[in-house]
Amino acid sequence: MSDETDTSPLLVKGTASARRRDLALRITIPFLVIALLILVWSAYVKLSGVPPYILPGPAAVANAFVTDWGTLAPALWVTTKITFMSLMLALVGGVGFAIFLVQSRWVELAFYPLAVILQVTPIVAISPLILIYAPSTQVALLICAFLVAFFPILSNMVQGLKSVDHNLINLFELYGASRWQTLLFLKLPAAQPYFMTGLRIGGGLALIAAVVAEFAAGSAGAGSGLAFRLLEAQYRMNIPRLFAALLMLSMLGVAIFGLTTLIAWLSLHRWHESSIKREN
Repeated sequence: MSDETDTSPLLVKGTASARRRDLALRITIPFLVIALLILVWSAYVKLSGVPPYILPGPAAVANAFVTDWGTLAPALWVTTKITFMSLMLALVGGVGFAIFLVQSRWVELAFYPLAVILQVTPIVAISPLILIYAPSTQVALLICAFLVAFFPILSNMVQGLKSVDHNLINLFELYGASRWQTLLFLKLPAAQPYFMTGLRIGGGLALIAAVVAEFAAGSAGAGSGLAFRLLEAQYRMNIPRLFAALLMLSMLGVAIFGLTTLIAWLSLHRWHESSIKREN
C-alpha cells in the first residue's frame, strides 16, 4: 500500500509532463515548418533573381504589411464584419430551419430541396440578381455569404437531430414528455457535435463567400473589403501589397478556424468521444 502511495504522485507528474511536451510539440512544429517555408521562399527569390513585381520576397511583403496597414486594416475590418454577421445569420437560420424540417417527414420532403437548390447554384451566378434587389452593396455581400454558409450548418444540424437514439426517444415518450421537451432536452443536446461540425465548416465558407461575393459585386471605395484591395493591388502591379492582403485573409481564416475549434472543444470535451483526451 505504501509503495502505491509513494509512486502515484510520480505517475501524475509524469503524465502532466507528457501533456506539456505534447502541447509544446503541437505549437512548435507548425511554426518551424512555416519558418522553413519562408526561408526557402527568401532563398529562391535571392538566388533566382526574379523581379519583385513577379514574386516579392518575405521582407518586401512584411514591409508592405506595415506601410499599407492604414489602407488594408479598414478593408480587413469590413471583410471580418461581413463574415461574422453572415455566419451568425447562418447559424440562426440553419438551426431554425433544421428544427422546422425534422418536425415532419412531409415538411422535409417539401422544403429541403429548396435549400439544396440554393446550395448547388453558384453564388457568382446569382450575385447579379442579389445586387439588383438588395438595398445596398453591403447587404448584397451579406446575403451572398449567408447563402454559402447556411447549407453546411443546416445539413449537419438535420443529420444530428435525426441521429438521436430511438431508444431514448421511446423513453421520453414513455415518461410523457412533450415534443418540445424531447427537442430541448434530448435532440438538441444530442445534435450538438453535428452542429459544431457545421459551425467549423460554415466559418471558413463564410469568409470565402464574403471575398467571392465582393469580387462578383465589384464594390469599391472606402467601405470595400480585402477583395477590392487585392484587385486594386493587381491592377497597380503592387504585388507586395497583394501578398500582404492575402496574408491578412489567411490570418483571418486561421483565426476563425481556431475560434470555432475552441468553441467546439469547450462544448464537447467533457462528454463527447470526439474531444475526450485518451491515454492510450
